[in-house]
Amino acid sequence: MTTPLAVSPAATSPYAAVFIDFENVYYFLKNHYLDPQDTHDYALDLVRALRDTLKREQGLDSLVLYAYADFDKLPSGPQGPLYLMGVDTRNVLGTDHKNAADMQLCIDALEVLYTRPDIGTFVLVAGDRDYIPVLQHLRRQARQVKVVGFRESVSGDLLLMLGQEHYIDARQLLPAERLQALEDHRAARLKQGSDLRRLREQGLPVRSAAARQATRDVATQAAAANEAALPGPGDESTQPDARAAGAAQEPTPEPAPTFASIQRITRSDERRCLEFLLEQGQRYVGNLGTPEIWASPFLRRLTDVLPELPDWERRQLLSHLRDAGALRLEKREGEPHPFSVIIINYQHPDVQELNPSEEK
Repeated sequence: MTTPLAVSPAATSPYAAVFIDFENVYYFLKNHYLDPQDTHDYALDLVRALRDTLKREQGLDSLVLYAYADFDKLPSGPQGPLYLMGVDTRNVLGTDHKNAADMQLCIDALEVLYTRPDIGTFVLVAGDRDYIPVLQHLRRQARQVKVVGFRESVSGDLLLMLGQEHYIDARQLLPAERLQALEDHRAARLKQGSDLRRLREQGLPVRSAAARQATRDVATQAAAANEAALPGPGDESTQPDARAAGAAQEPTPEPAPTFASIQRITRSDERRCLEFLLEQGQRYVGNLGTPEIWASPFLRRLTDVLPELPDWERRQLLSHLRDAGALRLEKREGEPHPFSVIIINYQHPDVQELNPSEEK
């Protein structure tokens, strides 16, 4: 007489554990898409979309969510937004020989395996070949295993072992407009690099960023000197020669950064964010002429104005205002990390409506 095989509780479990090599995701986005603005926001979008997709499409409740990185080396400080998403961050120190995040992730996955029998699905947001042994062990323990990653960074051996049906393409998780923004940025940077290579092949000089800034400084000084040296009305006989000499000496300055094409702002939260930004700008306009508002401190202060929004949505407000041409974000060199500043477009119609006293 035979008895039916018992079905493992884990096989039908609706619960999942998600392990995210956040450092791997962050640097893939930064390097592959050639240093886009707000790289950490794209990484956070991916984590948020993965959690929602597992719940919506596969009925999996992510009870355990861990993210691994040497967070002290990430300039954006994503621990706060991750915490608000229910993700437990694991700060691990990287080494020159081995990424400690890989080791800690494997240890935690095995710990969850043996201490949480209710967890039936293990999701790894990573694709290194080094994860193959732990994934094989999880499968031998009758756990469902899924891997999430960008195809360029996922090991072919790992996919062969796991099967394509257990692979989730990270690109498919990002909202279409966010993915398009990344692709557009990459295409623009590649075109810029192609133009530079063509100049080098033609033997033409290619200036560094420092050289371009130096040229702008020289141009400004030369323009001031030429204006002072121009003859008065009584010296008209010498005026053409002086202007010609000035024109020969003055380098052509590069175009200044521009704002995006202007679009009207209709959402109430975006207008509230813009109004608060203008209030902050008034604090600095007297000293700087065109105020530069540090992005990170501004976002912290914005918490008191829009407390109903999570941190990631407040960050996206700046992105939306930038896309509407109301502001632009510029990077500045600093220690220990670069930082971003906000520049307001005072010619934008919504800026003028909210700030009518501003001189145009």
